[in-house]
Amino acid sequence: MPRVVVGDVGIEYREAGSGFPLVLAHEFGGSAESWTPQVQALARRYRVITYDARGYPPSDVPDDPAAYSQDQAVEDLAQLLRHLNVEQAFVGGLSMGAATALQFGIRHPEMTRALIVAGVGTGSADREGFGERCEQFAARLDDGGMDALSGYVRGAERVQFLRKDLVGWEAFAEQFFAHSPLGSALTLRGVQGGRSSIFDHEEQLRAIDLPVLIMVGDEDEPCLEPALFLKRTISRSGLVMFPQSGHTINLEEPDRFNQSVLDFLHAVETGRWAAREAGSGEGFSP
Repeated sequence: MPRVVVGDVGIEYREAGSGFPLVLAHEFGGSAESWTPQVQALARRYRVITYDARGYPPSDVPDDPAAYSQDQAVEDLAQLLRHLNVEQAFVGGLSMGAATALQFGIRHPEMTRALIVAGVGTGSADREGFGERCEQFAARLDDGGMDALSGYVRGAERVQFLRKDLVGWEAFAEQFFAHSPLGSALTLRGVQGGRSSIFDHEEQLRAIDLPVLIMVGDEDEPCLEPALFLKRTISRSGLVMFPQSGHTINLEEPDRFNQSVLDFLHAVETGRWAAREAGSGEGFSP
């Protein structure tokens, strides 16, 4: 696969389709391959770009802990788009990738046509406790490799996927256990454990003047309050909640996910995605 080199780290990427660029950043438990259902549907209308984050083979896995951070993840995405001569794109992601997309929109609004953020904000309500859990998981990876996280794919926000689609869940689990233990551990420490709470960015989020689609599963407890916070804070945002769904909504409910994205992008392209209005009458709905 083609790659872009950021500093001395190679990032491998894939492209499919033609049209306006749409780049998708994957979650901690996923990879570029996790976007297959979206690529198949969305590449019919868009130039869809997916990539494996640093630490996720076939991208390089640097062994320097300083090579992993939320800032670096945003820079990797920016350098990828510049490498591809993409001046502006629809920018989306799930979970870890959604955090990167959101920060990218804050820091590079001129390169962002609209944002798609799904399952974002895990750990925002308890940054200290979340950071400790990230370190605990990373230490288990150091000692026992990916198999040490066997319970991860059956967590409280993953069992919905298992219940609905055993074959899809098994493919997700197989991909997860093929990840680099070193890359995953350093990602946990530097990117996941090192990023700030989404609630700490209220001023920056209020300043966002971009169309934003927020998506969340209604059983993805760590992301429910962040999703509502984003909806209340970003004036040009909309919220889609997936019933009886967990964290991996792009794989768990691919048809609903894809249609939500297509409807959103169509609204943006036709100028029908509006800012939230304050209203001109009395606020009373008995």
